[in-house]
Amino acid sequence: MERVRVRCRSCGKELEGHPGKTYSCGCPNMTTVRDNNIAARDMSNVVMLNSNVSKRKTEGLTEQDLMWQEERRKRKVRKLNFEIR
Repeated sequence: MERVRVRCRSCGKELEGHPGKTYSCGCPNMTTVRDNNIAARDMSNVVMLNSNVSKRKTEGLTEQDLMWQEERRKRKVRKLNFEIR
């Protein structure tokens, strides 16, 4: 498994995530990496060099799923009348 690598734009230091250890660049932006978690005061100053997140192919709903959703949408609301004592 590849480790997450980021670069802090403020100081230019590259950080790599390791399980169980926290690494920080030490500049005023305080970019911190621990395993797969990345934190910084300003995330726009952090550049992802690589990540271990797998890219999934998202297809959406099939025709059968769309038909089921359409039928479900057409259902009527059944009102129940209860006798109050």
